[in-house]
Amino acid sequence: MNPKITVQSLSKTFPTQGGPLPVLDDLTFQVADGEFVAVIGPSGCGKSTLLGILAGFERPDQGEVRVDGEPVREPRRTGMFIFQQPSLFPWLDLERNLVLGLNGEAPEERRRLVAHYIALVGLQGFERAFPRELSGGMQQRAELARALMVKPEILYLDEPFGALDALTRLRMRAELLRILSRERHTVLLVTHDVEEALHLADRVLVLSARPARLQRVVPVELPRPRSTTDPALLALKASILRELGVDTAETEARS
Repeated sequence: MNPKITVQSLSKTFPTQGGPLPVLDDLTFQVADGEFVAVIGPSGCGKSTLLGILAGFERPDQGEVRVDGEPVREPRRTGMFIFQQPSLFPWLDLERNLVLGLNGEAPEERRRLVAHYIALVGLQGFERAFPRELSGGMQQRAELARALMVKPEILYLDEPFGALDALTRLRMRAELLRILSRERHTVLLVTHDVEEALHLADRVLVLSARPARLQRVVPVELPRPRSTTDPALLALKASILRELGVDTAETEARS
């Protein structure tokens, strides 16, 4: 089976007043169709830059990204990007925010899609609510509904739950997995949370400190739903933290 996404020898350097700043260094990997891949690494290592290049918002200095064998040189309608901070338009209610991505559908089809995806993310009854009337978690669910409505083949998620409180993050993880069990998408998630990556992904790509290199690929061969207290998951978490230079035994002793 051909890969959905191919990343080959990807490198990126930014110019700064202090001179060139290498951010990504010779990254090579593939993502299968329908696979959920999480990218994790130290803060500032270039995870978001990598995701922006994969989605076509930035160009690499060297190497290339291909989707279905075609070079990525700009954002594609087959992919949707979800940021950490919600980007709903504050002057539009939920329903009107959701239909912005649609193009050419008949009015009855637009109404059907809105009703379907509002129900899918559990926001029935809030169709006329404005973003200021929704909690942070509800806004992120609305972002997800808006992205899914255009039926993207690829979801690019840049720490989408990072601004939420711990309990809401857990709920959003479960919500995302529930939705993905019903609708097939290839997913790339950037996160700083090792537990989140292991809870959601089929594989975890561990990046080194800047300039980011692919340090390790961790398959997560645990059945879903996964418990955060599963000994196998905890062992994977400890091994990834060690890979990132975190002494889990010392951390636990201090807590």
